[in-house]
Amino acid sequence: MPDRKRAMFINSLSGFKSANLIATQNKQAQTNLAMFSSVVHLGASPALVGFIMRPDNDQRHTLNNIIETGYYSINQVSCEFYRQAHQTSARYSKHQSEFEETNLSPFYIDGFNVPFVKESQLKYAVKLQQIMPISLNNTQFIIGEIVHVMCEEEAMKSDGYIDIEALETVSVSGLDGYHRTQSLTRLNYAKPNVELKNYSFSDDRGINNE
Repeated sequence: MPDRKRAMFINSLSGFKSANLIATQNKQAQTNLAMFSSVVHLGASPALVGFIMRPDNDQRHTLNNIIETGYYSINQVSCEFYRQAHQTSARYSKHQSEFEETNLSPFYIDGFNVPFVKESQLKYAVKLQQIMPISLNNTQFIIGEIVHVMCEEEAMKSDGYIDIEALETVSVSGLDGYHRTQSLTRLNYAKPNVELKNYSFSDDRGINNE
């Protein structure tokens, strides 16, 4: 296949992926914002997440800033600003801030030297823990620990579940397909010989997963 067609085809195979903006800044306070669809959960205790960084092409502003400061923020993308989020994937120069170029708003809180995306309804600060080179394709797996979370209160359930659909979070397919989601149900913790039961997303009594 031609390179671009192959990239689209292979990227589509893994199905729906999360849409996140990773925000960073360097020690000179130059901000950067980049779209990623590779953010994955790695563990709850400690709270770890990872994402894939593409091969080095001397334009990895996100990774350079993370290495320089040790921190970054991950901001879920919603229907309100997915077009602006997609535009951050354009090849802006190091001295251009994607915040300014896409009219998204940087937001800061005390104790962290990185911006958040004000428009995002679920965002969290991450501290760099490990960079794992993947020699097979010259990418890198960036692992960080979640150290602060901001989420709209109405989306948080009593058992810890976050109803991201209530936040109108979008998902990505391929390289450029954006989707709304439609919930089916929540299910109880699976056990042998125990019938599965449906739970309403609006039911805030929690699900017994013991």
